[in-house]
Order: sequence, then structure tokens, then C-alpha cells
Amino acid sequence: MNSSDLIIIGAGPGGYETALAASRRGKTVTLFNGNLLGGTCLNEGCIPTKCLCRNAEIVSQFKNSEEFGIDDFSFTLDFSKIMSRKENVVNTLRSGIETLLKQAKINVINSFASFKDSKTVISNGEEYTASNIIIATGSVSKNLPIPGSDLECVMDSTSLLNIDHVPQSLVIIGGGVIGMEFASIFNQLGSEVTVIEFMKQILPPFDSDIAKRLKQSLSKKGIKIITGAAAKLISQNSEGEIEVTYESKGKSEVVKATNLLMAVGRAPRVNGMGLENTGINFSSKGIEVNENMQTSEESIYAIGDVNGRMMLAHVASFQGLRALNAIDNKSDSINFEIVPSAVFTVPECGMVGKTEEECKANSIEFIVGQSFFRANGKALAMGEPEGLCKLIFDKNTHKLIGAHIMGIEAADLAQQCADLMNAGATKESISDIIFGHPTVSEVILSAVHSVK
Repeated sequence: MNSSDLIIIGAGPGGYETALAASRRGKTVTLFNGNLLGGTCLNEGCIPTKCLCRNAEIVSQFKNSEEFGIDDFSFTLDFSKIMSRKENVVNTLRSGIETLLKQAKINVINSFASFKDSKTVISNGEEYTASNIIIATGSVSKNLPIPGSDLECVMDSTSLLNIDHVPQSLVIIGGGVIGMEFASIFNQLGSEVTVIEFMKQILPPFDSDIAKRLKQSLSKKGIKIITGAAAKLISQNSEGEIEVTYESKGKSEVVKATNLLMAVGRAPRVNGMGLENTGINFSSKGIEVNENMQTSEESIYAIGDVNGRMMLAHVASFQGLRALNAIDNKSDSINFEIVPSAVFTVPECGMVGKTEEECKANSIEFIVGQSFFRANGKALAMGEPEGLCKLIFDKNTHKLIGAHIMGIEAADLAQQCADLMNAGATKESISDIIFGHPTVSEVILSAVHSVK
């Protein structure tokens, strides 16, 4: 029997960062890596997509070179080099993680693990035990249960990230973060892109004003976005074209494409690890946990996508820290109500805190300030005038409770607003902060000044 202070199942951001933190506290750690170090985020999600997003940004700038006085500029796209750069970035980061784990003397087991019981984990016929166990197995791509969804031509995000060519045309089922990022990427790279989204707006968690403006912006770039549409059938015709039949406004329509991406979200990875051999409460929606990420088994915790609370890599890392603190009977001030998130379209969007819709649904009185990037000197100088900054304040306390931004550097601006929210900033206190000029962040100050 192999024994350690802590077992962690899953080596994504939540798993390996928690392992490193535990090692720094003097704990012996066994980390089970069932696939590639870094998990979905590094190998099949955040990092490779951001590499392609950067390529899309550069291509977008090249297309607008005349605006910057560069005439008769032409370029060719070598997609193999784009994908090679992506792989190099991923491999570099993965190698870095491996080095950190070795330096921390963490026992990495490169295989899947399953529960024999609530105290014992089995991998490759070996048994492992620890005082506490953290489950960090992440999530898997969902599939829409419609006829044809199991056809070989239906790609998930992992498959599209490994494609060897730019699709002539691409239909994407799902207008969430994953769908819209790929729509923006391949639109800039030259694909004819159509997005079919079931909800009335793209990016359902985002503020409706931001989602509407992004839809308008991407539509101007040539992306066809169909909202309020339900995909009903996927098929291939005699010429090999993919046909997606969908219903919109009571009518049945068909869109054709050379390639198809299914991007209807992700589901917690709860199957195949013997959870049924423990007393853990779980379902297809994830493993049930309390505020300390503790499951119904006192010595077992679940962090990240697998608990279904908030599927973001940075959330997984901080949930791991919360679980570790609970194990050590240590308090912290991590606020899971203030979590920035972003979608790296062109232009990008960032958000943190409550939307107008959430405030109305929860009877929270609020006031709003808005500013536009077209009035920001730095944005204009960069040739990026398109964008909106929308701030939401509690009407009674004047505290900043939400920030919703579309435009250049939106993800970083959302993080800046998260910092302000964690500090309990108010409309008045932000007004007294000196913002550098010229900076894009001045859109935040302008939005504050617009509040009435």
C-alpha cells in the first residue's frame, strides 16, 4: 500500500497547482495524471485557443493595414506554422509544469485512478491511500442528442484544435464562449462561419448589452449568427457536405458547410473513477460539495469543473486552495462571488460580478454607468474604436457590483474591475483614483463619471 498525506486525482490547473501548494506546506502528495499534464485548459482549451486567437488578431490587423498607412500589403497564411506555434507554446508550458512538480518532489503517477473505497485509490493494480483526497478530474465536451450528432464529421473543440487546414466553411452549434471564440478565429483565418444558438442571445451568461454589441460586431465581419434556433438534424449529402437542419421562428431551415463544430458546453467528468464505491453524492451535474469543496465523505474534496459550480481554470485553482485550507483548518478571504471571465473574440469581452438581468431578478437596486471606446484616446490611437464599458453599482451603497466590457484589452479591464470589487470600491472611491493617460483603462473612469 502506497501512502501519502494527500492524493489528488487530475493534473489540470486545479490539480497540479494544489499539489504544489500542498508541497510548499510540507505535505507529501501523490498526483494522478490520467492524460497530459495541464489538463483540458493547457492541452485542449484555454491555451491552444488563445494561441489561435492571437493569430486571428494579427490577421485582422493585416487586413486593415491601409488604415495605418501600409499600402499594397499582401500576405499568405501558412496554417501548418500556426498550428506548430500552438503546439510549441503548449509543450513549453507542459514542460514547465513537469519541472515544477519534480522540484517539489511530488509523486506523479501517469495513469488514471479509481476509488476502491472512500479511503483507497487504485491505479495500474497498485493501491494508494492518504489522509485526504482531492478530486480534480475536470470535464468532457457535451453532445446534443439529435439525429446525426454521432456522425464522424461532428467535431468537438479538441478535434477542431487539431485540424490540419482552415475549413472552407464552418457551422458551429452553440454560441457560448467556446463557439464564439472559434467563430471569431476561423472567420479571421478565412472560413465562412455560421453559428446556431438556441438561446435568444449569444454568450448567455454575459450582460445582454455586451452580447448584442458583440453579435453586431461579428456579423459585420461576415459571421452569420442565428439566435433562437434549435438544431434538429445533422446529415451529409451525396457531395459530402454537412447539412444542419434547424428550427427558427416556427420555420425549418438548412445550413450547409464543409465542417461542423459541436460547442454546446461541457459536463463534469464523474464517470469511470469508481465514485459509486464511496459515499460521495454525485450526479451528471457534478459532485456535490460544500463551501469548503468538501464532499459528503469528510476526507474527500472535489474542485474545478467536476463539481459543476463554475467551469473556469482559475476557479479550479482557488477552489483547490480553499480545499487545502479546509484540510489545514485555515481560514481565507477568497471571494467566489467575484470571478472575472472573458471570451477572446475579436473584439474580446470581459465580465465580473452581476449583470443587470441578475440584479433585476434578485430585486437589487442598481445604477449604471457607461462609456464607449470611441471616446478613448488610446483605443483610437490603436485603431480599436469599437467597444463598450458598462459598470453596475449598488444604488444604496454605491459599491461596484458588476463590470461588463467589450473592446480591446477587455479581459484585463475586467480583472482591474475585479480588483476594485475585492477592495470594496465605490463610485466615489474610484473617482478619486488617478488613472494613467492615455490608457484604455480610462474607459472605467469615464463610465464612473457617467453614472447619474
